[in-house]
Amino acid sequence: MSIAIKVENLSKAYQLGQIGTGTISRDLERWYARLRGKEDPFLRIGETNDRNTKGGSDIVWSLKDINFEIEQGDAVGIIGRNGAGKSTLLKILSKVTAPTTGKISGKGRIASLLEVGTGFHPELSGRENIFLNGAILGMRKKEIQRKFDEIVDFAGIERYIDTPVKRYSSGMYVRLAFAVAAHLESEILIVDEVLAVGDAEFQKKCLGKMGEVSKGEGRTVLFVSHNMGSIQKLCNSAIYLKNGRVEISGDVHEIVEQYTQDNKKPIFNNRVKFDDFEIKNVKVEKSETGKDFVFDVQISAAKAFDDFQIGLIIKEVSGHIYSTLYTGHSRSMLKISPANKLITCRVNNLPLNAGTYQLDMWIKPHKNHEDIYLEEILDFQVHPGQFYDSNFIANSNIHGKICIQNTWQTH
Repeated sequence: MSIAIKVENLSKAYQLGQIGTGTISRDLERWYARLRGKEDPFLRIGETNDRNTKGGSDIVWSLKDINFEIEQGDAVGIIGRNGAGKSTLLKILSKVTAPTTGKISGKGRIASLLEVGTGFHPELSGRENIFLNGAILGMRKKEIQRKFDEIVDFAGIERYIDTPVKRYSSGMYVRLAFAVAAHLESEILIVDEVLAVGDAEFQKKCLGKMGEVSKGEGRTVLFVSHNMGSIQKLCNSAIYLKNGRVEISGDVHEIVEQYTQDNKKPIFNNRVKFDDFEIKNVKVEKSETGKDFVFDVQISAAKAFDDFQIGLIIKEVSGHIYSTLYTGHSRSMLKISPANKLITCRVNNLPLNAGTYQLDMWIKPHKNHEDIYLEEILDFQVHPGQFYDSNFIANSNIHGKICIQNTWQTH
């Protein structure tokens, strides 16, 4: 496989506040250093891009010492928290902005879909912008015409194709922008998290198209998203950025797992108090696929409740719900008194495969009380284990997240 993108010692610095060195002599010194291809003498002292700490310098390194290689035909996810440097990296790769230090070598034309508003001329119609983008990529008019109907059909905005794009809604704009980027003949497709603007149906359509572009056409795809499910579905590898540096890169499932671990919520430690009762703590025992699993909810009640209802919602970090453990489903009518200190929920033979999961809680103290919903009260880890009476241990990336008890026989 040939290398599509190679990044070496890439860094990008931004100056906070007023732009400029403050004196004409220093501005000239900076200009002369740039003319000779030297590093900016006033950017040697700076700080990493950590939003949670207050620094003393007015120089911030949005990216610092980035190195990686991407092979042709790879689909690579770029993940990280807000402010990690993901969009800055894509802008540099798309040649929208220049790096402060380091270099990028690439093979092939790049089509990019960054933030809403980039890439199109607002005064031109959708039709004219399609031809403009094709011309920028070096395509001939006949080549663009051959792709035109396919682009318009994918975007689903045929009625408005001769309307200036400045009159488009953000959703229409993204539809057309993605269709243009994905269908015009480029070797590298770069997509930022701008797809979040589109509706669910169009997002699904875009993910399908990106998968087709990467696997079917052998084009390289770089995709930024906060939706870990989409990243895992589309990409075969990932780069995890943290405070402007590459924290780790490699197999997409391993990188997503590392990112999830780094950003998971701590064990529930904030008391939730209501008029007549209090949730003091929520704990989980060490969990393993196929073993019994217990949730402990520590409570304190000021009075007795005869029909206390509670539910625990198990979901993926991306928000996908796997199951709800609810007292009503098991016909468990809980009677709570001031003497009770603990509610336990036992799951026999835990059917979840290894991974990180989140827990929501639903409470209804009595039938006339309004529903109480507590979101993402904690994250918990399920470790690999045997679900069946064998030595087989399921891989959640291959066999799915759920183990279902089953038997086979011939007749």
